[in-house]
Amino acid sequence: MRFFLLSVFFLTAMAGKSQVTDQKAAKHWADSVYKSLNDNERIGQLIIARLSTFDGKTKKVTFLNDRVESYVKQYNIGSVCLFQGAPEVQAAMMNRLKQLSKTPILFTIDGEWGLGMRMTDSVKPLPRQMMLGAVSDSSLIYEYGKIVARQCKQMGIHLNYAPVVDVNNNPDNPVINDRSFGEDKNKVASFGMQYMKGMQDEGVMACAKHFPGHGDVNVDSHLDLPVIKKTRAEIESTELFPFQKMIDAGVGSVMVGHLFIPAIDNEPNRPTSISKKNVTNLLRNKMGFNGLSITDALEMQGVKKFFPDGAASVEALVAGNDMLCLPDSIPMTIERIKKAIKNGKLKWSDIEFHCKRVLQAKYHYVIDAYQPVDTAALTTKLNAEVFDMRSRIAEAAITLLSKETRSFFPLTPRTDEKTAYLGIGLKSKNTLATLLEKEYGADVFIFDYTVKRKGYMDSLLNKLKTEYRHVVIGIHQLNRAPANNFGMSNEAVSMVSNLQQQTSCITLLFWNAYAAKNWCAAPNLVVCYEDDSIVQQTAVELLKGKIPYQGKLPVTVCEQFHFGYGLTSLTHLPETVAKSAEATAVIDSIVEDAIKKKALPGCAIMALKDGKIAFEKNYGHYDYANDIPVTGSSVYDLASLTKILCTTVCLMKLTEEGKINIDDSLSSYLPEANGTNKSNVTLRQLLLHEGGMLPFIPFYKETLDSMGMADSIYYCKTRVHPYDVMVVPDLFLHRQWLDTFYNRMLNSARTEAGKYVYSDIDFILLGKVIERVTGEKLNDYAERYFYIPMGLGLMRFLPLEHIRYDLMVPTVDEKGFRNQILRGFVHDPGAALMGGVSGHAGLFGNAEDVATMMQMLLNGGEYNGISFLKKSTIDYFTSNQSTNSRRGLGFDKTEKNNSSRIEPYPCKSSSPLTFGHTGFTGTCAWADPEKKMVFVFLSNRTYPEENIIFKSLNLRSKLQDAVYRILGDK
Repeated sequence: MRFFLLSVFFLTAMAGKSQVTDQKAAKHWADSVYKSLNDNERIGQLIIARLSTFDGKTKKVTFLNDRVESYVKQYNIGSVCLFQGAPEVQAAMMNRLKQLSKTPILFTIDGEWGLGMRMTDSVKPLPRQMMLGAVSDSSLIYEYGKIVARQCKQMGIHLNYAPVVDVNNNPDNPVINDRSFGEDKNKVASFGMQYMKGMQDEGVMACAKHFPGHGDVNVDSHLDLPVIKKTRAEIESTELFPFQKMIDAGVGSVMVGHLFIPAIDNEPNRPTSISKKNVTNLLRNKMGFNGLSITDALEMQGVKKFFPDGAASVEALVAGNDMLCLPDSIPMTIERIKKAIKNGKLKWSDIEFHCKRVLQAKYHYVIDAYQPVDTAALTTKLNAEVFDMRSRIAEAAITLLSKETRSFFPLTPRTDEKTAYLGIGLKSKNTLATLLEKEYGADVFIFDYTVKRKGYMDSLLNKLKTEYRHVVIGIHQLNRAPANNFGMSNEAVSMVSNLQQQTSCITLLFWNAYAAKNWCAAPNLVVCYEDDSIVQQTAVELLKGKIPYQGKLPVTVCEQFHFGYGLTSLTHLPETVAKSAEATAVIDSIVEDAIKKKALPGCAIMALKDGKIAFEKNYGHYDYANDIPVTGSSVYDLASLTKILCTTVCLMKLTEEGKINIDDSLSSYLPEANGTNKSNVTLRQLLLHEGGMLPFIPFYKETLDSMGMADSIYYCKTRVHPYDVMVVPDLFLHRQWLDTFYNRMLNSARTEAGKYVYSDIDFILLGKVIERVTGEKLNDYAERYFYIPMGLGLMRFLPLEHIRYDLMVPTVDEKGFRNQILRGFVHDPGAALMGGVSGHAGLFGNAEDVATMMQMLLNGGEYNGISFLKKSTIDYFTSNQSTNSRRGLGFDKTEKNNSSRIEPYPCKSSSPLTFGHTGFTGTCAWADPEKKMVFVFLSNRTYPEENIIFKSLNLRSKLQDAVYRILGDK
């Protein structure tokens, strides 16, 4: 029965096997192999031997191939662990060992951040787990796990001792630290499971370590035995939580750490790795783990100090472990085990049980993947996916902790302003220095940690303070452990602090997030987590505003910089819609039905409740070919949301500043309107769509030829003066047409003043008013006062000047006029004729940035501690302001008779205080002050062309009502 249950476990919990194998076959194979082994070989199956050693000081690798070969021949050892050394060399040795061994060898590696953790001379490392912990999207961790597994499979490795699921709740932890996903047990558990599933779905066994939890220590178990003085309740509540989740999710193995925890076993100096109370009573019996139990390295002082010369190996088996990792002397270990059997401390039945458990693990993870390692271009293959994953993690993880009210972001290259880069901890230029020189013409200064001269420091500080408009500070070459302030000199810390106080600067901290504790009051502070060329390149892209800051601290640095903190991204509610499968299913079914009917290729939905994300999900793809899935970073043409997210909020700000009075006439701000029928139209009437304007004037049609294509009289395929207004990359409009277009609009016919007629012309003219009053382009003003200081990296006009092309969702496959797929260029043809910037259309963004703008309004004009508008202004503009319509000033509103309408607007559940807007391309954004909710829906329902199915389904209203039913009254 015992072996029957063991087989069942390996069929269900060990998810690495792609097809379910007959449990009897697994048991039969293990039994037959066991019978073929002698006593030494049966013990040998429980041993993991080291393939190489590494001298950290000399950086010299010593291969132990002769020794390991002798162990394979003499003892048929069960497992070999790879460490440092060229992959091709190790692979050749592995192939040799396979030929020598009677049974398949379980090849393992300690590759928490991929094979680059060990094969440092050849393989580039993936990010460490602290950096992963700063990511919000757990699916990225799953992909990370799959990449690590694919590296392992290319190298012939069957088991990776990862992930670390220790909760790092001690900032002074010298050994776990940045190897942990962070201090939150839920995130550690969630990300640990994703990493594990990624590996095991690819056929490589994962290992949860270091049981029962190595996060709250201040001693390195490589050097001594750490003591954890927590109660049993505290340990069960925090440390054991991720391990239980991993066990329940089917992790194949667990590594037991060397820790002294009196609450578990109070026998003096008995590490948990060799404690029966910990391994058998707790891990096996109470927590229900039936996979491989592996000790941490037995050569470490945490166990060797008190149990030397093979004694630890005997104690580890008595405790209930299956495998002995790196015992000091394998011959001595085998002799000590046989002696323990002879004197009754161990039994051969114990060896049989553990040996067969190891063999069954091999049946599932080894025998189908036991071909010789192909050494051709091996290093190239191992590195193939590393660069892309490092880039993706860096974009998602780098965390903005603070920023000034006068924003530093994005840092725009300007010839009239000097920029300096100060490389703290450097001895020579690095990638960041080179990029800043190239992109900004920055002057580079180096400040090594050996600098002690006060005179030099004062001179450098004065130079940077007086001669440069912007200073970029990079903090590099830190130690990963917290001892001695991560290796920073007091002089370096002081220099950075002085610059932060006396200059316009940004500080980029490359490496450990805990080091940010030195500058908790600093403006413009960014944690980059690691220090390599890819992270440095990404930091520059963030600095330029090409991609948004998305990261969240995985650990608490100080009171203001706590776990989960990070500017630009909204936080999630503890209890989210996603937690309710039934609720999510309702929304899923509505959207999936719409996609199936081809009402839209995909969409992004975000709902906020009490200022936090309550529902966030992306559906479908960029197009019906299903090539690119919609993600949280997908950027849509917001269409008429431009009216509220740009033009109206800009007018509100100018009104507060006394620069505009909305009851003034249009001609008060645009003198050219004098003498036209629009001279006396007020800004209030334009905001209410009661100025008597025509709904829409298709001026672009005047620029088309008889075939409906762009006429060469008005357009040129290349930018040549005066054809310099870019409509799309290969189509440039004659500049004079802008004046013609504008004059035609001013002199266009008017309908009855005071009557509600929704018109784009109203907001085109209001955009012109803003530009005339401020002396700035509409997009520049909106970015400077709203989008940039709010950290909205994906909300922009002319998005391709700021945002990567691959984030752009296609809006339409236009068969006439521009005759191409519009992706990153405004759908509205009128806005296109104005170069992509207009008061009525042209703004692009993702769901989170749109939701952030709406939440700022719901907050009474405040966001991230910065006041953008007054609450009284927002209340006034968003209230019903007309007897002729439902409209507020610039904002759309709930219908006044909403409860009795056949088709309520925007939805049946919205309160009378609700304000927002809808957009032609399939977008909407609504804020409900009464229910404290924000609802955002973005789609490209116009791609490849406009269809009537979308409107017939009343999709936006149905989805908004579904969200209200879940959240509205809670």
